This record gives sequence, C-alpha cells and structure tokens, in this order.
Amino acid sequence: MRFTFTVPGKPQGKGRPRFTKSGRTYTPRKTSEYEALIKRMYLLQGGKLFETAVSLSVLILYPIPKNTPMKKRQLMTNGNDLPTKKPDGDNVEKAVADALNGVAYNDDSQIVVAQWEKRYASDNDHVGLVVTVSDENLAET
Repeated sequence: MRFTFTVPGKPQGKGRPRFTKSGRTYTPRKTSEYEALIKRMYLLQGGKLFETAVSLSVLILYPIPKNTPMKKRQLMTNGNDLPTKKPDGDNVEKAVADALNGVAYNDDSQIVVAQWEKRYASDNDHVGLVVTVSDENLAET
C-alpha cells in the first residue's frame, strides 16, 4: 500500500528540544504546531495505519522569493536551480517522521527507508510538503 498526502505552508524543520530552569525538556511550540498540522493533514486526506516496515519520502517545496528575476525564476521552477537554504531537509524529515507516530505507523522505528528532496514550488500555491508512506517494494532496496 502507498499513501501520498500534502502539507500546505512554508516548510519547517524539527526544532531542538528546550529546557526549563528546573531541567525539564519540552518541544518548542512552533514545532509542536507544525507536527500537529502534518498529523491532521495525514488523517484528513485519508491516511491509514501501516503495521509493517515502511518507507518515507518527503518532497520539500520552497517558495520562490518575490524579487527573483524572471530568468532565475524559470531555472528554479524547472529544477535547474535548487534551494540550499534552511530548514535542512533532514530536520524537515524528522518533523514528519515524529508527527506520523501513532497515525501512519506505531513508531517511527518502522521506517526502514527514508529520503527527502528540496525543490522550489512552481508557484506559491504549492509551497509545502508532499509526503509518501509506503510498504511496497521494500525487499528490493
């Protein structure tokens, strides 16, 4: 089974844990809210629980800055100029993997293959994430 869903909005990476004065750790609010959005989008778009090993693929689509010249904008939308800016792809993937705990799989330890890719969106209406969770063809990798 393969399930692909989208998460709208500017991509965000997993924030580092924060510490209180008493030494307790907590997840920053911005990270918690983003992970809740990812989980909500998975469920709203019909995501189901996978019981076996899965692969996770995350396509990260960045906005093109408004002041970008037309020629450079064309290179960005064609994939000839790639985003080398924050957030890091692995931090976005970690936010997705953690957000899907308990809804796409019981634990993110079920992820045996993971990949991410950063691109510019064709237009600002498509900024966000395209996430695929699959249990297909894992023996072939």
